[in-house]
Amino acid sequence: MKTPGAAVVGVLVALVLLPFALTSDFLSHFVIMTLYFALLGQAWNLLGGYAGQRSFGHAAFFGTGAYAAAILQLDLGINPWVCLVLAGGFGAIAGAFVGALSFRYGLRGSYFALVTLAFAEVFRIVADSVPFTGAGVGLQIPLKQTAANFQFAEKLGFYWVVLALTALATLLAWWLENSCFGADLAALRENEDAARALGIEVERRKLGAITLSAALSGLAGSFYLQYFLYLDPRLAYGVEVSVASLLVPLVGGAGTVFGPLVGALVLRLLNEVSGAVTGGAPGLNLVLYGALLILILAFLPDGLVGLVPRLVRALRPGRPHHA
Repeated sequence: MKTPGAAVVGVLVALVLLPFALTSDFLSHFVIMTLYFALLGQAWNLLGGYAGQRSFGHAAFFGTGAYAAAILQLDLGINPWVCLVLAGGFGAIAGAFVGALSFRYGLRGSYFALVTLAFAEVFRIVADSVPFTGAGVGLQIPLKQTAANFQFAEKLGFYWVVLALTALATLLAWWLENSCFGADLAALRENEDAARALGIEVERRKLGAITLSAALSGLAGSFYLQYFLYLDPRLAYGVEVSVASLLVPLVGGAGTVFGPLVGALVLRLLNEVSGAVTGGAPGLNLVLYGALLILILAFLPDGLVGLVPRLVRALRPGRPHHA
């Protein structure tokens, strides 16, 4: 079902007005991280939701973008804002590389998922071994809080940046729903062989989807670097990034415009509640995430967004019977 453009604009306008209601750094950080996870989820959604190519290794693209931004800053002195754009480009290159190798040999389904996971692990091992990534020690970005240096003294600056990136990803998802490219992706998602028989260039369409998806993941990696000013192989290429990328849209609703936003909000709320109740017991959030994912897949295969039309149909009064 296509999402009306007015709904997309309305949500984005609400997010623009949201900072005026934020009264503490805690709330600001919560919203920033929610949008950050929505960006990760929307990046995965373009490939896994709309094209049906379920990746288990989106950390490969996230980490490549993050490391590219860090190395370009520290070694070449390139401005961090320029690095943000270049991070998206490096993420896209990594995505095109993984996609070209995978789709050339017809990998799909669980085979494609496992190959992406393998690439992410290979990238992690490489980053853990070579000196220009800081190896296991990682890379630290020097603190210099100026807007020109992509560092802000107030969290509101980071909010506007991550909002812009998430808005870009959301608009891309909306465009996919209303474009011929998106229609081709939907066709191959439902039946790749039938799509090929209809004349759709399946490999090219999938390659385009993974390149777009990876570019957004690279942008997310650069934002993460500037927000926390530190990066190491586990943070960049670890399984946590890949899990978050796929979990957010699956919980919210894969293949929908607002699914990643809803999924990110629910998971961040779950994370905060579990941390408050258990005192931040390590690993408990992953247990809760897993339990939530099982429940969603079992009872709400269309995610939480898919629950809305089901409730509308259930509450709609039945048609009167005629004699």
